Amino acid sequence: MGDPPGTAVLVVDLQVGVLRGCHDPGGTVARTERLVERARAERAPVVWVLDHSDFEPGTPDWQLPAPLRALPGEPVIRKQYRDAFCETDLGPALRALGVSHLAIGGSQSDYCVRTTAQRAAQEGYDVTLIGDCHTTCDQEYGGVIITGEQAVAHTNRYWQGYRWPGGRFAVARHDEVPLSGAGATRRSWCTNPPLRDRK
Repeated sequence: MGDPPGTAVLVVDLQVGVLRGCHDPGGTVARTERLVERARAERAPVVWVLDHSDFEPGTPDWQLPAPLRALPGEPVIRKQYRDAFCETDLGPALRALGVSHLAIGGSQSDYCVRTTAQRAAQEGYDVTLIGDCHTTCDQEYGGVIITGEQAVAHTNRYWQGYRWPGGRFAVARHDEVPLSGAGATRRSWCTNPPLRDRK
């Protein structure tokens, strides 16, 4: 038997209803599909997270948009909070896969994607945010409009500088995310050294 896979691709809430009104939904889905197919070809696990608090399971809005689909054997996690680890089977599913690095994308960037990425870091995973595979809607707060495109860029910038003790974090395009082999080892892929390694 070979070594356990180093990386899992985690797709968060990339559902028809969640994508409605988001920035560049078609492009986000197309790039995610290419990444998922590459992960399968390289035998990196793909894990799907689906929101079941806002959409009834099985309804059109709850579904993954074509051509995305979960294959038999790929974990499908149902969640009801922004944190995909909260009261779900995500933690046990990842431990069963034996991975140490998560490549995360989905929607929405500034809510469930960012919250899940931060929780993953706290759980001890190295995390790459897939910078062109997450999206969100325009938002308004206090009379200020933040476009989905701006929120995506801000989330990428935030994650590029993220720090958590002992962890390694990066932002990468879908075609640059390391999934297997030497490129996915803990010491080779990340742009941000852990605190203990900083001078």
